[in-house]
Amino acid sequence: MQITSIIAVYFLFFVMSAFIMLPFGIRTTEEVGAAKVPGQADSAPGNFRPGKLLIRATVIAIVLTTLFVLNFEYGWVEIDDINIWPEPPARMNERG
Repeated sequence: MQITSIIAVYFLFFVMSAFIMLPFGIRTTEEVGAAKVPGQADSAPGNFRPGKLLIRATVIAIVLTTLFVLNFEYGWVEIDDINIWPEPPARMNERG
């Protein structure tokens, strides 16, 4: 696998893990006990830490990319292993 492909896979895993992890550990301003800014939504986060999110997403993306590349190189799980559809029936004669 080329290095550019590995970088692209890493980027996809990074973005996916960052978006999946966004709602975890977030508390609203009311839950934190901070004062709300006029016009602020009640559901706005009061303790958003982008640095912590980026570190977690980086670690998860590194692990997932490593597993993906190793699976690509060694072929642990192939498409035939995850095919859940049965074989299609044989095609019958057009006239019946």
